[in-house]
Amino acid sequence: MTATPAIARAESLHDYDVPGFTPGGFADHATPLVRDCWYVAATGGEVTREIMSRRLLGVDVALYRTLAGNVAAVRNRCPHRSFPLAKGKLVGDILMCGYHGMQFDPAGRCVNMPAMPIVPTNASVRSFPTAERGPLVWIWMGDPERADEQLIPDTGWLSDPAWKSVGDTFHLRSDYVSMHENLLDQTHFPFLHPGAIGTPEYARSRLKVRVEGNAVVIDRELRNSPPPAVYGVPTGLMGQPVDRFSDARFVSPALHTAYARIVDNADASGTPRTYRFNITHVFTPETNGSIHYWWFNSRNFNLDDTAADDWLYAASTKAYQEDVDALEWILSTVQSDTEPQFDLNFAPDKPGLLMRQILYRLAAQETGATASTHADAPAATPDCDAAAAAACARKA
Repeated sequence: MTATPAIARAESLHDYDVPGFTPGGFADHATPLVRDCWYVAATGGEVTREIMSRRLLGVDVALYRTLAGNVAAVRNRCPHRSFPLAKGKLVGDILMCGYHGMQFDPAGRCVNMPAMPIVPTNASVRSFPTAERGPLVWIWMGDPERADEQLIPDTGWLSDPAWKSVGDTFHLRSDYVSMHENLLDQTHFPFLHPGAIGTPEYARSRLKVRVEGNAVVIDRELRNSPPPAVYGVPTGLMGQPVDRFSDARFVSPALHTAYARIVDNADASGTPRTYRFNITHVFTPETNGSIHYWWFNSRNFNLDDTAADDWLYAASTKAYQEDVDALEWILSTVQSDTEPQFDLNFAPDKPGLLMRQILYRLAAQETGATASTHADAPAATPDCDAAAAAACARKA
C-alpha cells in the first residue's frame, strides 16, 4: 500500500480543519480510471442524427440521436469484424454497420443480419446509459446496474435563465488526477495566471479544507482587497476594495466547481451588493493520458452585457489554456526524464492529496486490488521530514 506522502510543516496562516490522512494509497497517472461514475460524453449540440464517435475512458463510443431526440450510445465496434459503427448509417433509430449491414437498435441488440435468416443471440454490442442535463450529455461507462441518474452532479445554473454562461472545450495530454489537483491547488494562481485570476493577497489568504463524503471542499475568504480582473472587469470593481468568498470543490471524478461571491460594501445604493460567479470544469478521460475538458464561466448579473460575455470568454480561455500548457509541459518533463518520478508535497497540497486518496479508494473498490503502481512517496528531506509530515497530517 502506498505510504503517506511527506508534507512540510503547515504555515500558521493556513487552517487545515480536516482529520489527518487516512491509511491508504494516493491516485496517480497509473491508477485505473474510475468507471462507476457519470461522465460527460459531449455537449447536447454535438450529438445529432449524424453518428459521431468519441473515445471515453479508453473505449470508442458511437453517439447519435434517435428520432425522438434521445441520445443513444453504443460501443463503436461491430461484434462481427470490428468495423467502426460510426462509419455506418442510421435507418430510423437503427444503426446499420457499413461492412456487412448488421443492424443494431439503441440498446445494442442486433435486430437484423442480412447474411443470416436468424440473428444469433450473441450478436449484440454494448450500449451505455445516457442522460441529458442542460447543455451536457452524461454517460455511464461502468456497471450498468449502478447507473442511477440521481448520482448525476447538479449543474443546474448552466440552464437556469437567471444565469449567463460562456464556455468552450479543450483536448489535452494529461491525466484527470493532475487536472483535479491543478484546480484544487490555488497557490499557483498568482504565478501561472498573474492579474487575471491570481493576486498575491489571495495566495496568502486564510483557507479551510473539509471533506464531504467523496468531495473535497476549499473555503477561502479575502476581505477589503481589490478583485482580480476575471471578477473586477465584469463587475466594474477593478481597483476597488471588496470582500471575496470562494468555495472550490472536487465533486466527482468528472466534475470540479468553484463558486465565488464578490461583495461590494461601497455600492451606491448604500446596501452591500453581491455578485456571484459559478465556474464549472468538466473532464472525461479519453485515456489514462488524455482528457476531454469542458469549462463554463457563469454569472448572475448583467445578463445582457455582451461585452462582459466576450471579456469573460477571452479571459477564461487564456487562463485555462495556461493550465493546459502547464499540465502538458509537466507530462513532457516526466516522460523525458530518465530518473524515477518524484514529487515533493507541502502543506498547501493537502486538498489535492485528499482528492487523490478518494480517487485511489474509488478505483480500488472497483478493481478489488491495489489501484496504483506508484510505489512510495518521496523520501523525507531535511526540509520535508517525517516529523513535519506527521505534524501536518495530525493538524485539524
